[in-house]
Amino acid sequence: MTRYRLLVAALSIACCACTHKDTATQLRAKAFGTSIVEVSGEKQAAGIGSDLDQPVIVQVNDAKGAAVAGALVEFLSGGSTKFSAEKGLTGADGQLTTNVTLGGSPGIYQISARTRDSGGKPVEVKITEVALGYRETLGKELSDFYCSRCHDTESTAERVSNHDNLSVPPHLFSDGATINSMTDENLTAIITHGGQALSRSAEMPPYGNTLKKSEIDALVSYIRAIADPPYHPHGIIYASN
Repeated sequence: MTRYRLLVAALSIACCACTHKDTATQLRAKAFGTSIVEVSGEKQAAGIGSDLDQPVIVQVNDAKGAAVAGALVEFLSGGSTKFSAEKGLTGADGQLTTNVTLGGSPGIYQISARTRDSGGKPVEVKITEVALGYRETLGKELSDFYCSRCHDTESTAERVSNHDNLSVPPHLFSDGATINSMTDENLTAIITHGGQALSRSAEMPPYGNTLKKSEIDALVSYIRAIADPPYHPHGIIYASN
């Protein structure tokens, strides 16, 4: 019994020591900025519960716009979003990087990156990401395979963009300002029968013999999911908070 009590006492002391150590090593800001901005990683789309392809990077600046090293930044989000680093101190470039795993529900996720100025006032930047459901994920896969070469201006190691080589540059699928005005029926017609179906560019080929109807529907769902500004179907009233 005496040996058991000694063991319990030793474990209690060890736990207290660990707790004290954790508290002592908590991150504390070494410097303060007046603003925080997104450097890269915004407006990505991935399947629910998936990791975003690119990390989210933010930067803390002072009143003159110079990078601030040693500023404490915290990443926040509702739902079940996870971060590889929920908080940390900015590096010599004033930046902090985190990898993001989206939550388990499809929709738009808003991430906040927050720091504080020298007076303790919170300063934050909001970053939007999109979690895709099953149908939207299928649409993304189809877009990557069939559409992105022309509808994406950025070239990658796997794909060289053809966007600027066309006489009428195609709209980006995320171009909500333009595509949101089109009905699902019109998008389906263009994908199925080509641009000429709606008196658009003949350089947009028809995919009706390549894709199934369910695949075209998935592609339309993906386009709706990544629209910026977000797509709101006509005739539906959205309550304001």
